[in-house]
Amino acid sequence: MSTHLPTQHGEHAAQYTPVFTGAARAELDEILTRYPTKMAALLPALWILQRERGWVPEQGMAEIAELLELTPAYVKGVVTFYTMYHQHPVGRYFIQVCTTSPCNVCGAEGVVDAFLQHTRCEELGATSPDGRFTVIEVECLGACGFATPVMINEDFIDGVTVARVPEILAGLA
Repeated sequence: MSTHLPTQHGEHAAQYTPVFTGAARAELDEILTRYPTKMAALLPALWILQRERGWVPEQGMAEIAELLELTPAYVKGVVTFYTMYHQHPVGRYFIQVCTTSPCNVCGAEGVVDAFLQHTRCEELGATSPDGRFTVIEVECLGACGFATPVMINEDFIDGVTVARVPEILAGLA
């Protein structure tokens, strides 16, 4: 089943196919049993949406709002507050490089530049021409003693250097 949902500018978006059907709906229903209110399941619901779509589109926010009996504005407020939710399509491999002061002292900027060069992303936040990679800087990955830490999707890698970047990317193929 697909529906037309209005976008924020009032025009109708392309057909949207709901995410929360079948297995995804069963997963959400099971999650709801663990929380005292539907609202409390918002973050896990957003993770399911992002896992299934690769990002959190406006129509998905509206779907979740309806299922959890929240306003779309409330859901969007949560999505825009947390940096872990992608508000636009990203590459198959979402690469986050810590660039806080301790990591910068250990060469984080060079690591960022190496990822941008080897992925052909060209700039932070852009997706590579083949759709495989998106590279961003993050403030802290909580591993200052293991500079430079990098997260690729859900995988944490510590001690990343410029020289290791090609090897890391080759392991993703």
